[in-house]
Amino acid sequence: MDMHPLPHLTVETGDCPDASIIWLHGLGADGHDFEPIVPELGLPETLSVRFIFPHAPPMPVTLNGGYIMPAWYDIRQSDLGIEHDRDGVRQSERAIRMLIEQERMHGIASGRIILAGFSQGGAMALHVGLRQDEPLAGIMALSCYLLLPEETDRFTQASRQTPVFMAHGVEDPVVPFALGDACRRRLEQLGYHIEWHSYPMQHSVCAGEILDIGRWISQALGAARG
Repeated sequence: MDMHPLPHLTVETGDCPDASIIWLHGLGADGHDFEPIVPELGLPETLSVRFIFPHAPPMPVTLNGGYIMPAWYDIRQSDLGIEHDRDGVRQSERAIRMLIEQERMHGIASGRIILAGFSQGGAMALHVGLRQDEPLAGIMALSCYLLLPEETDRFTQASRQTPVFMAHGVEDPVVPFALGDACRRRLEQLGYHIEWHSYPMQHSVCAGEILDIGRWISQALGAARG
């Protein structure tokens, strides 16, 4: 089956970007969800980044009564740690890989690409980023969990050189904090270096987290903050 690149928004922080951040939204949202955060990150003016905010395809979501909404994969049970939509995850993985390859074709090296996401998007960022044949500049996984945890043997050795930023709200009623923490611990056991943050929030993003994300992006892309 032929696949077309995911529709997406693009925000560039300067001329001739030499780095890209592909940022995946959560269930039921779209690429506009995190677009307003870009100026709040406090990135240095010397850092020229192309932000790409894809729109997930609409699909029926079992947990929500089959209601059609933007989603990276179906969710069938309220316990997100039990069963995952393998086919949906694989299809989204192929689509996200196309976006990464698109950036490479634009002259952005793998080591200048960050794969980021929130909730479902964060789970997909981990899923795809940990399977890359070349290290990325970073993986940012917010308020999420590990998909297909029985397949950690598919994580590449190269991905262990990729910095990972994980954050979670301790009061999260949608993706329980324990799931995010278990994901972090599992990755650390597998040899990944995780920068882990927790915040007194629910299933959302807070101001302190945005500042931490901006600092981490600047560090991952080797930029000094003014």
